[in-house]
Amino acid sequence: MRKITTWLLILCLLLASVSTLAEEAWEDGLVIEEEEEEILFEDILPTEVVEEGTNAQSGTVKSMYEEDGSVLITISGTGDFTIGGDSRKRADIFNDELVKQGGDINFTMRNMRDILLDDDLTIVNFEGTLTESKYIPASKQKNQFLFSAPPSYVTMLSENGVEAAALENNHIMDHGEEAYEETKATLRDAGIVYSNSTEVGVIEVKGVRIAMLTYLCIDRYETLWDKVPADIKKAKDQYDLVICSFHWGNEKDYFPTQNQIRMGRLAADSGADLVLGHHSHRINPIEYYNGVYICYSLGNFCFAGNSKPSDMLSYVFQTRFRVRDGEISNEGFRIIPIRISSRKDRNDFIPTPLTDTNTIDSLLSTLKSNGRKLNYAVESYPLEW
Repeated sequence: MRKITTWLLILCLLLASVSTLAEEAWEDGLVIEEEEEEILFEDILPTEVVEEGTNAQSGTVKSMYEEDGSVLITISGTGDFTIGGDSRKRADIFNDELVKQGGDINFTMRNMRDILLDDDLTIVNFEGTLTESKYIPASKQKNQFLFSAPPSYVTMLSENGVEAAALENNHIMDHGEEAYEETKATLRDAGIVYSNSTEVGVIEVKGVRIAMLTYLCIDRYETLWDKVPADIKKAKDQYDLVICSFHWGNEKDYFPTQNQIRMGRLAADSGADLVLGHHSHRINPIEYYNGVYICYSLGNFCFAGNSKPSDMLSYVFQTRFRVRDGEISNEGFRIIPIRISSRKDRNDFIPTPLTDTNTIDSLLSTLKSNGRKLNYAVESYPLEW
């Protein structure tokens, strides 16, 4: 018994000594690591993640992987997003509507928010400025319309599922260079990626790096025939997907010009993965050329330029890309027919999905009829995936 007691005493002293040494080593900043079992990369299974910039606004958690292990990216393209008013005019139809809506600046996206939060990337043509400036350049003073909105209105984008904005159009410079820089800074601060003819917009979605190139073509085609292919090639060398946005065509036209057709197909031949067009304020047909969808005009989306446009029908274009084993493939498209107002009697600036079958049929008929003039027009306009 005495021997056992002695051995226990010795063991306790040894343990105390080891503990003291460990504490001293920790205090001295020394770390003695235990040997760990090697973990191989292929043993780590995909887990649910919140993709930065993807549904972050809704706070939802979704897996970036499909059941077959591929990655599916849904991209939405819309037409003109024009908010605010004209500082030269007493009447301000947009802010009058804002008062009617109780001052909730997000009223415009009430009927589209869930749709845009459910995709991975939404791109709008932002046609206007985010500034309080009243300065008007000499070249703009005789324009029929000028657009500006307080910078705080940017939440209409950032809180409602819009991640990116194209900034090449005939209204982005309505209040001069300083206001343009303020607009860009406001978008950046709100987490909105923008692109123009000199700045590539880059956003990463589910590990896929997407480049956005944007051009104002209306009177500049001769300067762009060489520039656009060169820009696309450079972007394709650096990024996985390249999306081109073009501001082009004639206002109120339902069909693209020959220059639009040439430029759209040139972009596709040069390596663009998607072409989005706007400016005419009217819907144009879609081509599927060389494996690329060319949307010649997405019409209007949220449009504060007129209290009652003669045509308030439009659509949101959605397409999907699948990434599997390092290869990216196009997975088709669908459109979401909309009216740019939730009302029929006037424009309240609330884009709203159509539900009336006859109205939807009329919109589809317009697209198909005008598509007969295009060699590569899509045969149908699916409303579901």
